[in-house]
Amino acid sequence: MLVVVLLAGALALSLEVSRRQQRRSRHLSVITRGVHSDDERKKALAKQRADIARKLKEASDGNQDKKKDKTTIRELMQQAGIDAPLSRYWIGSGIFAVIVWVLLTLLTHWVWIARAFLFLAALLGVPKLFLKWKRKRRQKKFLKEFSDALDAMARLLQAGMPMSEAIAMASREFEGPLKEEMLRIYENQKIGVPIGEAALMTARRIPLPEVQMFATALQIQSETGSSLSEVLYNLSNVIRARFRLRRKVQALSSEAKSSAAIIGALPVVVILGLYWARPDYIGLLFTNPTGKIMMGGCVFWMSMGVLMMRQMINFKI
Repeated sequence: MLVVVLLAGALALSLEVSRRQQRRSRHLSVITRGVHSDDERKKALAKQRADIARKLKEASDGNQDKKKDKTTIRELMQQAGIDAPLSRYWIGSGIFAVIVWVLLTLLTHWVWIARAFLFLAALLGVPKLFLKWKRKRRQKKFLKEFSDALDAMARLLQAGMPMSEAIAMASREFEGPLKEEMLRIYENQKIGVPIGEAALMTARRIPLPEVQMFATALQIQSETGSSLSEVLYNLSNVIRARFRLRRKVQALSSEAKSSAAIIGALPVVVILGLYWARPDYIGLLFTNPTGKIMMGGCVFWMSMGVLMMRQMINFKI
């Protein structure tokens, strides 16, 4: 009888302990529910950041592959900010080449092969170099104010404004290429083009990694609803860091660039000095057939040396 009583007491005690443990677990779950949700939210945010970083890297790698492809004249005109038909480019190039041919015919006595070579250079080479120079200048102006525009748009997003209004603000507050491109994004978005695709169109007109990342961030945000303000802040910091690095590289390579410019200009300066002091002495290089061959070889090898020095001191960032 005593054994039965002891077993019943032990069973009741175990049931009471189990009931108290279950009650304690419920209370702890209620208390720590917010902590678990915060952890889950942090994990989800970290996963979104990793996803954004992966997609930005893929977009940057794709942009680098596209840069390796040959750019057409029409794309160069768009990137240079020239909104004109392609026929106007060829008409202007033809007029410039004809002017060069006429000047060479009237002012020099060069053989027709040399004049034809310069005519082709004026028709096909110089206008394209002008477009590349204008494109580089436009990209530099755009990138100079792009970080400030990203900061302004990120602050508006944190204040609760939609991305379209932030882009409209950038088109009103800034000038130059940045105003033009932001206005195009806003107008395309108003007529029904998704804001991510409109930004990708801007990235094709301004083929810079920063603009490609901006367009990719907009596209990801429209698909996943991630935190765009943080991405814009990080992108503006990256742009400023690249500016600081570019200035540092320019300061460190300025001595090498000055030396290369002096070395490249020294033969031309010596020839001009000799022609001014002793024109009959240096004139053999321009009148004698052997001198012409030697002069042509000098020009060729000097050009090769200048190009090699340019590649050695031209640092890409």
